[in-house]
Amino acid sequence: MDSTSPPPAIRRLGQNFLVDPNIVRKIVALAELSSADTVLEIGPGRGFLTEALCRAAGHITAIEVDPRLHTFLAERTAHLANLTLLLGDALTCSIEHLPIGTIVVANLPYYISTPLLFRLLSQGNRFARMVLMLQNEVADRLIAKPGSSDYGVLSVMAQYSANISKAFKVSPQCFRPRPEVDSAVVLLHALEPRVRHPEAERRFTTLVRAAFAHRRKTLVNSLRNEGYDSKLVETALATLHLPPSLRAETLPLEQFLELARCMEDVT
Repeated sequence: MDSTSPPPAIRRLGQNFLVDPNIVRKIVALAELSSADTVLEIGPGRGFLTEALCRAAGHITAIEVDPRLHTFLAERTAHLANLTLLLGDALTCSIEHLPIGTIVVANLPYYISTPLLFRLLSQGNRFARMVLMLQNEVADRLIAKPGSSDYGVLSVMAQYSANISKAFKVSPQCFRPRPEVDSAVVLLHALEPRVRHPEAERRFTTLVRAAFAHRRKTLVNSLRNEGYDSKLVETALATLHLPPSLRAETLPLEQFLELARCMEDVT
């Protein structure tokens, strides 16, 4: 392979490179970029989307974990003065230096999409808007409503942090190599924190995770199995006029928030 040839995809890194120019245009349009915007791109791959972002925004920071691709991109994009290309893992490298209001535009590696999404959402208004390519199944979980089989921890915690819409699906034919699953692009707008105190937010997150830890059990039994006092849970549910027989997958986000507050009050 010469220095101008793109390196082949590595399956264990979940590398499926976007090659459809129409999808690239739709992603950039959805991001509504201007010359005043700073953009974070995760997993720039072979740089197809990166170059389009550089034409639309003021400055791009792109994080690539694969040293081969980083070297290839450094040569391919050397002429782009508004691009900062970093070699690193987006799960661990510093992103706190990016300015408030940075826009994330990324084709997320599917094998780390959920933990990476949680990390991005934890930054609040640092990333005010995100346009993300995800596995379609993950996109459906993000926007799932109570009572559906897709509704779970990811749904509740993502909707707690952002307004989310599924913009469009993307066929495997738009990638090389082709993934075995459909993809989708989602748009997220960060919300102000609904729980102001960090410790209270941590307890809320723990409660939600515990509630869904045993999906076939009632909420009371699932929480009891995760170490909660069942009498305390039943008292909180009664205060909220909710039956003790309900399951976590039927409880909307707002009622999860009410339950967390009520359990704080009765302890």
